[in-house]
Amino acid sequence: MKTFAIVPVKRFGQGKTRLADALPARSRVALMQAMVTDVLIALRRSELVDAVIVVTGEPIAEQIAINYNAEALMDPRDLGHSAAAALGISVAQSRGAERVILLPADVPTIDPAEIDGLLTTAPEGREVIIVPDRHGAGTNALILTPPDVMETSFGDGSRARHAAAAEAAGAAVYEAEPATIVLDVDTGDDLAALQTRLGDVRGGASHTRGLLPRIL
Repeated sequence: MKTFAIVPVKRFGQGKTRLADALPARSRVALMQAMVTDVLIALRRSELVDAVIVVTGEPIAEQIAINYNAEALMDPRDLGHSAAAALGISVAQSRGAERVILLPADVPTIDPAEIDGLLTTAPEGREVIIVPDRHGAGTNALILTPPDVMETSFGDGSRARHAAAAEAAGAAVYEAEPATIVLDVDTGDDLAALQTRLGDVRGGASHTRGLLPRIL
């Protein structure tokens, strides 16, 4: 089943404002660059992702995407995660995608094996798989078969909204909680959880792992 990964990336200067108490602006930008890079490396190593589209209004993210064999789809209006996801889905379908996996750019510990674990079974009909964030309210990954099975609605409370939208669309709905995907980095607490995770496991997230000692 031809599967595209779509990664919306917000402009670095406008992102991670909830980390302002933990990191100055320059360090937040460096962290975002490192996390995007680690996510794209993991996607490149996935055996079941056929292509990657990065949707962004950030020129640096565009260059990172090109460096890691992803298609950079520029979104100069930077209208938000759901709008970027919709744009990526439309382009993926025009490229022949039968399924998409939507991932954020701030899950640096993501493991290619866990990506493939989510994609191992090719559904026979309409299906949505939701991966919540570690708090259980948001959505850290969304797998849509077919890609236009429903509209996305990211943000606070999106886990419940996505489940309701999938049910309304007549799709089978499943949830999964891969350890390396539920951990995104939005707050100081998330950053502390990331440090703990990196201390507990060896390998992975090489760019973020190397950066943190220099900025914390």
